[in-house]
Amino acid sequence: MDQAKEPKSYMDQQKIAALRASIASLEAKHARLETDLTAVDTQLINEPNATCERYTQLLHDYNDIKDVAQGLMGLLADARGVRQVEVEKEFGVSEED
Repeated sequence: MDQAKEPKSYMDQQKIAALRASIASLEAKHARLETDLTAVDTQLINEPNATCERYTQLLHDYNDIKDVAQGLMGLLADARGVRQVEVEKEFGVSEED
């Protein structure tokens, strides 16, 4: 046999066994994730109205929270006598947010 393909020591055999176990675990996890992805894809395809309604509600909630936050930063800016942009920068809010 080719010596390069044979484990040279007990430590090498242990490493190979650990790697094989890790590969088997990752393959099983991959299979589970593929199954989950298929289920989500099926749900999105079969229930588009429910999906759209959910995202619309989430967007509405986000906008409400953002409006409240901007209002509070505006009040804080007024109380400090500075521009709202300065308060937003202080809290790490960028122009893209």
